[in-house]
Amino acid sequence: MEPVYNFGAGPAKIPESVLKRAQVELLNYGNTGMSVMELSHRSKPFGEILARTKSNLRQLMDIPDNYDILFMQGGATTQFSAIFYNLLAAKQVAVGEDKDLVVDYFVTGSWSNKACQEAERLSHDLSNVRVNRVADAKKLTGKYSQVPSQDQWQLSDPEQTAYVYYCDNETVHGVEFPNVPEVDSRVPLVADMSSNFLSRPVDVKKFGVIYGGAQKNLGPAGVTLVIIRKDLIVDLTKGPLRPLMLDYKTLADNDSMYNTPPTFAIYMVGLTLEWLLEQGGLKEIQVVNNRKADKLYEAIDRLSLFKSPVQADSRSKMNVVFNLTTPELEKEFLKGGEERNMVQLKGHRSVGGVRASIYNAMPEEHINKLIEYMEEFEKQHST
Repeated sequence: MEPVYNFGAGPAKIPESVLKRAQVELLNYGNTGMSVMELSHRSKPFGEILARTKSNLRQLMDIPDNYDILFMQGGATTQFSAIFYNLLAAKQVAVGEDKDLVVDYFVTGSWSNKACQEAERLSHDLSNVRVNRVADAKKLTGKYSQVPSQDQWQLSDPEQTAYVYYCDNETVHGVEFPNVPEVDSRVPLVADMSSNFLSRPVDVKKFGVIYGGAQKNLGPAGVTLVIIRKDLIVDLTKGPLRPLMLDYKTLADNDSMYNTPPTFAIYMVGLTLEWLLEQGGLKEIQVVNNRKADKLYEAIDRLSLFKSPVQADSRSKMNVVFNLTTPELEKEFLKGGEERNMVQLKGHRSVGGVRASIYNAMPEEHINKLIEYMEEFEKQHST
């Protein structure tokens, strides 16, 4: 079979060696005579899978002991509500439930906008909670094409702020924070890292919560990883009334197994973490990711038919979005890509254009093939 160049944004490419190992172990995991999908989540073999996965994640990210790792369901979108409920509860435990509070949101693309909208919706029933947009890129510039500069931020009073939220990498618009935003150390910083999780080293100590869906850089869809500072985990009876399965303490107290967790997805995440360790860890994978992204952006900037809508200092290393000079050329380019087995290059339905998602698992030679096609396409249309 001819190779397929999968540029999908998620579910996305998984390292081939990980898929092959899962294939070998599919019918008989660890001489149990059963597939991982058939193992009880209470069994010793799955307990070992879970423990090893958590241990490897701690090693890769250098996660301190005062942070917990949770495996949740419902995708990153479910965390929009979970973050709001749990971190408000933690703040109310700290200052009292009758105090006026605010939650801060950076809005740099469609996903952070959706997260902010969910907080705004949930705050309607809480008279003493306000949602503040620290910086809304679309309101400031008319489009989501950059991370607003620090002089445009409007952070709230730290004494009243339950948390500051941002989406580290906007999958749809191809906007990525080049650095961790500087906020008051008294305020928990929350990051949605769904589409750049483990693509570069991160100083976990700067965050109250890091979370992300697995289906982009970690494995298949079905599990969401949450890394949370333990002092932010409070009892279910404290703070706003919230669903049991959105309560971080319920998950933490039960080692993410209050009910049946997504066992196979966790197993696949575990295999992917082992693959990352084999690559040399996050510092090494960042070098490769930077090289892949830099050469693709160089081609976009060099070729006259292609253009990036994202400001240079805010361009994503994982989701490279670009346009051609006309919609007709974009359609032709995408059609030609499919004929060359370059799949899922079409931009998100809300913005159109072209999007090449080049996550950790994307081999550099696949980027080279895309650039070769871009150059060929330009040459064909230069006369």
